Amino acid sequence: MALATIGLLLKKLVRFVVFTSFFLALCAVAMVYLTYLVFHLQPDYLFLAFTFCGTLCSYNFHWYLTPQSYSGSKKAAWSVRNKNLHLALCIAGGLGAAFFGVQLLQHWQWLTATAFLTFLYSAPLIPHPAARWLQKIAIGKTLFLAFAWTHITSLLPIVLQQPIISDVEVVYVVQRFFLIYSICILFDYRDREQDLRQGIRSVITAFEPAGVHRFFWGNIIALLLWSVALFYFHFHWTTVAALALPGIAVAALSDYSLSHPGDFLFYGVLDGLMALSLPLLLLFQWWL
Repeated sequence: MALATIGLLLKKLVRFVVFTSFFLALCAVAMVYLTYLVFHLQPDYLFLAFTFCGTLCSYNFHWYLTPQSYSGSKKAAWSVRNKNLHLALCIAGGLGAAFFGVQLLQHWQWLTATAFLTFLYSAPLIPHPAARWLQKIAIGKTLFLAFAWTHITSLLPIVLQQPIISDVEVVYVVQRFFLIYSICILFDYRDREQDLRQGIRSVITAFEPAGVHRFFWGNIIALLLWSVALFYFHFHWTTVAALALPGIAVAALSDYSLSHPGDFLFYGVLDGLMALSLPLLLLFQWWL
């Protein structure tokens, strides 16, 4: 009986951490720290805190706006029942991001660009007539989101410390983009029918299923090619492996995820794959 109670409590704890986007915020922090580690940069803990708070704010804002019918997932139903919690976390995250953002004010152009791209992802869900035109320009829905994630987790940690970005850093940023966008494609395809019903346009809604399949594998191939390109800049094979293996895992899970669109698979496993490179790199450096 005690084990059953502990199991139930653990399940509720995991659901809370995943459904409130605390897990996703930690993934964002891990991705920023990966960039510091790859390029031997001094970690900026102020920026790490800003990243955590900003992610918590933006995703709780998104789920506060998401209707229960959206994607028909248990997470959407949970979010409807806990809208006040999403709103509270959105406000708390926003206040935290504002506090740390003020201390990063000299980089306001970079931070504003990220906030705008992130806003465009949630814009189609805003229940206001003025948001209808946003549905039209948000055709790049998760494309905007992928750019925002790449921008804040891969580009900003570099440019906030050294304004001029090198060729190898460009290759790294592009490789990270293709990993993030490959995952976004799976999310977009899962929500494709719901997006079509609600009139929300995206790159994925413009394709037939066969076209989406080709588009996804094109992204995976591009990810692997940009990973191999890092060898040209004398990256150690363990670093390249740590950066490429999550993409291979995404490819391996793609068919299963589309036929079994469970919440923990998408919001736990697939989201977690964005941050997998950090523990892999640390493991390789310790073990080899």
